[in-house]
Amino acid sequence: MTYTEILFDPDAAGFVQVTIHRPQKLNALSNRVMAELDDAFQSVEREYRGLILTGAGERAFVAGADVEELSGVSPLDGQARCARDQAIMRRLETMGKPSIAAINGYALGGGLELALCCSLRVAAATAKLGLPEARIGGLSANGGTQRLPRLVGRGRALEMMLTGAPIDAQEAWRIGLVNRVVEPAGLLAAAREIMLAILANSADSIACILRCVDTGLESGLDAGLKLEAASYAAISTGPEFRQRLQAFLDRRRT
Repeated sequence: MTYTEILFDPDAAGFVQVTIHRPQKLNALSNRVMAELDDAFQSVEREYRGLILTGAGERAFVAGADVEELSGVSPLDGQARCARDQAIMRRLETMGKPSIAAINGYALGGGLELALCCSLRVAAATAKLGLPEARIGGLSANGGTQRLPRLVGRGRALEMMLTGAPIDAQEAWRIGLVNRVVEPAGLLAAAREIMLAILANSADSIACILRCVDTGLESGLDAGLKLEAASYAAISTGPEFRQRLQAFLDRRRT
């Protein structure tokens, strides 16, 4: 696919930076943007070790859906659009590769929902995050009602959704919505630093951690423990584990 609404920039370290590039629209999620993101996520899943996702400019990560495309949508079309967007975001969430949302401004509505699908979130100190759909009679229907409570707890999530009021980056960090808050000029460098620290570890271990954590959260403790044991048995007999273990033992003996 030829990208016109996103930038796809591979890094020599093996990950990709994807930038939603509609600054004139505050990087709003149009149908074309979602199609390009879906293609990009599939490429990361197949060919790369990780993803940093951000928005163009300083004003917005993603300020929400492209409201011009929502006008006049029928209930049937609206349901189909939600199902499509949910599947694209679910692909990001389950691709088995670490992903970091570098939130450089407004992350509202679908923008916050997109960030919630990433493994980690780093926010500029100037960022604003929220799910304001109730203010216009809407609903956070791309996973916001499901992922936000799982991340920050029911009460905090309900306050954000029921009031529709955005929160700043420091409050987002306080409640566990973002992992770090940094100065805007250092946002992408901070995201890259975290990604490099992750990619220095075993790719098999990273994939297993992501899968085990998500399975336990979604299917319960027993299912998570069962997968954890099976995953450990699989990776602990593999060549990468043996090589890394031997290297560790050799360093300790010197």
